Amino acid sequence: DTPMKPKISLVTLGVRDFKAAKAFYEGLGFPVGATDGVDFAMFKLEGTWLALFPLDKLAEDAGAKDDGTGFPGFSLAHNVASKEKVGAVVEEARRLGAAVTKKPQDTFWGGYSGYFRAPDGFYWEVAWNPHTDLT
Repeated sequence: DTPMKPKISLVTLGVRDFKAAKAFYEGLGFPVGATDGVDFAMFKLEGTWLALFPLDKLAEDAGAKDDGTGFPGFSLAHNVASKEKVGAVVEEARRLGAAVTKKPQDTFWGGYSGYFRAPDGFYWEVAWNPHTDLT
């Protein structure tokens, strides 16, 4: 039994123009589920949420470089129900060959998360969010 469910909670796109990207997705009819009003927005979709965050800040949060050397400009997120589960999932990914790019830790937004880079190079955030249930 592995600690990670087969689920993507959130896809975060690293965008170069946050205001324009937010207006675009709102224009498509995507309902805003959460936002800080400045540089972060989450859209509540059916099954998975979509988030927008400035590219440089997303790369920094993932423990990656925004210099064109491998960061794909987005991250996938898997949300869990507790801080402890964040650590368990990140450790299981490491055991299976992923590189931990950000050890699980308290976040600036009040949650707890860590990142790993899967063997094929994609970045995954594993997070516990006390504000929005994405599990």
